Amino acid sequence: MSAPSDLLAAGAMPHVPHGLAMQLQAYDPARAAEPLPPVSPEEWERRAREVLADGPFGYVAGGAGAEDTMRANRAAFARRSLVPRMLRDVSRRDLGVELLGHRLPAPVVLAPIGVLGILHAEGELAPARAAAAEGVPFVLSTVSSVPMEQVAAAMDGVRAGAPRWFQLYPARSRDVMASLVARAERAGYTAVVVTLDTTMLGWRETDLRNRYLPFLQGQGLANYLSDPAFRALLPVPPEQDPRAAVQAFLGTYVHPGFSWDDLAFVRASTRLPLLLKGILHPDDARRALDAGVDGVIVSNHGGRQVDGAIGALDALPAVVEAVGTRAPVLMDSGIRRGADVLKALALGARAVGFGRPYAYALAAAGEAGVRHALRCLLADLDLALGLCGQASVADVDASLLA
Repeated sequence: MSAPSDLLAAGAMPHVPHGLAMQLQAYDPARAAEPLPPVSPEEWERRAREVLADGPFGYVAGGAGAEDTMRANRAAFARRSLVPRMLRDVSRRDLGVELLGHRLPAPVVLAPIGVLGILHAEGELAPARAAAAEGVPFVLSTVSSVPMEQVAAAMDGVRAGAPRWFQLYPARSRDVMASLVARAERAGYTAVVVTLDTTMLGWRETDLRNRYLPFLQGQGLANYLSDPAFRALLPVPPEQDPRAAVQAFLGTYVHPGFSWDDLAFVRASTRLPLLLKGILHPDDARRALDAGVDGVIVSNHGGRQVDGAIGALDALPAVVEAVGTRAPVLMDSGIRRGADVLKALALGARAVGFGRPYAYALAAAGEAGVRHALRCLLADLDLALGLCGQASVADVDASLLA
């Protein structure tokens, strides 16, 4: 009997979709002696817990208050059931999606997660390269451990023009915001994601208990310390007085007064597509489109900002209805497996953000871990799509749900 590796090498299976390829790799007797990386998000989380100190682990794993919003995110997926259809030709499956004028291989982006340097020495470089290798967009956080230009260069080293978006936290200084966005344009980022739900830090009991805020240690400031507009705010260069630079960062990083007028400034500052992240109410989605944004992302920041907030998946249908065909709607917060992606697509999302699981994989196994976790998600999605009787993610709609 031929081994799975023999079938692939001999070309007996010319079209090997994501799911089957990962299965053949796992079941291959020739690799039986190799340790198998985790195939579930929960196992990646356990591995991360083993290697991280309390502060960094809690900063990623924790949520606001009693973490009811985190539970609401997962409960929203659990309440919905897929209804597989039979006797349909799903021998070839297409995960590709059109988004913001680009064809992507799957309806997945790596969601922005800040301060990845607290999880792994390579920080954002490792997941950026992993995303580039798989062709999915990497959304770089404003508060990254590596300057955006270095991240862009690392991605281009894997795949020229690899898709990347820049996430912008609203700052008190308009000059700093404009400078960051201009740098992103020059570095080849193809969209700007404005995160709206963090104009102040939520009440995060885990971080308070651990007395851990990485910014106070100078972590996550790479884009600011390398920015000419931010450096112009400092009395002396940050290399001469790091503490003063941290204090200046804290003074501009969050902006509780950020309003629709400020959003208009950001819109006028860039020609790139602009997406708003953190939308949960349909009225906000309608007003965002009237303000000239190119898409919205339904998100509650993974439950890290408001305790007791609506689950992101529960908020998705009303936002999709409000937006209609005017712009794409994405969602994140709670995505763990292929079935989750299908449920979000069935409720109208064009794509989803994959967050904490890749952060855990980064902590445990660096770039290889992120790439494996991402490939597992795509394999799971590919198999779930076919087993539900769908040949393309473009065909997924509400009829797939009970």
